Amino acid sequence: MRERMTNEDALSLLKSSDLLDLGSIADSVRKELHPDGTVTFVVDRNINYTNVCINKCRFCAFYRDPGSSDAYVLSREELFKKIEETIALGGTQILIQGGLNPDLDLDYYINLLRSIKEHYSINIHGFSPPEICYLADKHAIGIKETLKKLMDAGLDSMPGGGAEILSDRVRDALSPRKIKSGRWLNVMEEAHHLGMRTTATMMFGSVETPEEIIEHLDSIRSLQDKTGGFTAFIPWTFQPGNTELADTEQKQLSSTTAQHNGYSAADKNKQERIRQATAADYLRVLALSRVYLDNIKNIQASWVTQGIKMAQIALRFGANDFGSTMIEENVVKAAGVSYRISMEEIVHGVKAAGFAPAQRDTYYNLLREF
Repeated sequence: MRERMTNEDALSLLKSSDLLDLGSIADSVRKELHPDGTVTFVVDRNINYTNVCINKCRFCAFYRDPGSSDAYVLSREELFKKIEETIALGGTQILIQGGLNPDLDLDYYINLLRSIKEHYSINIHGFSPPEICYLADKHAIGIKETLKKLMDAGLDSMPGGGAEILSDRVRDALSPRKIKSGRWLNVMEEAHHLGMRTTATMMFGSVETPEEIIEHLDSIRSLQDKTGGFTAFIPWTFQPGNTELADTEQKQLSSTTAQHNGYSAADKNKQERIRQATAADYLRVLALSRVYLDNIKNIQASWVTQGIKMAQIALRFGANDFGSTMIEENVVKAAGVSYRISMEEIVHGVKAAGFAPAQRDTYYNLLREF
């Protein structure tokens, strides 16, 4: 058994290790955990039931204010059509998420879940800690009670949305209205204690420091030590297109250029601090995640933000899961990144990378091998 990586060693690897050496270490860990070379994926659809959100995160291009001309809440007819299309394509799961819409109360969510379960046999992988906290606060009930009501109505599992970076300094900069790190972790802990399985995510490449990336990984690993409830970890990169964060920084940068006809040292540091993560950055964080998170079996590649070629490379940097076919995806698309991929393309891509593709369910049970 490998000795557990310390935070100090993790930080050193993140900041100064040779990328290929780190990738080789991560690949070795993957082989130990998944010696048969199987790479899994799930057939599902991301359904965003509303785009109205009062959080107004600076990194999000998807949300709309209440009353906006293009704000929406999906009708049951639209929702059911999307689910039926998913099932027809062999889907076993829907990922259902939305914003914090002040017009929707707990009864809306309970009725939504019940109506889906009454009509379809499909896993509902839904909502996120910010949505759970919003409902709990809105109705002055606890996190545990909120989760139990949703589970009783049909919620099966929960994605790791809203984590971004689990550092309150970063959260204050990116999304000051959103729940703090402690509440995100509390929701996940309560869900795990109730028997619900969830994923964990990390969005990096915005304003965080290397130390804060390690802080995030440490929080996830520590909670997994307590509960064992995370099925997978999914790191992905901030997509700046059409977001307030990118727009604000660009204006500041343009203003400085006009005034000084070039960047000062401080402005160069700012530019470096907010630059979009590169492919090498993605692979480095992915590989480190595989080595550091010794208690989470599955690491997911993000073709949604990186494209299929980078996702194939990620399979040699520690990833063992290709994520979802994602029949529909709206949030990353709103930021100007729109990779699309079919099940056949995933199967071909996994085989071309030298692995054995297999369709899985939400809980990583294999359903079909190719």
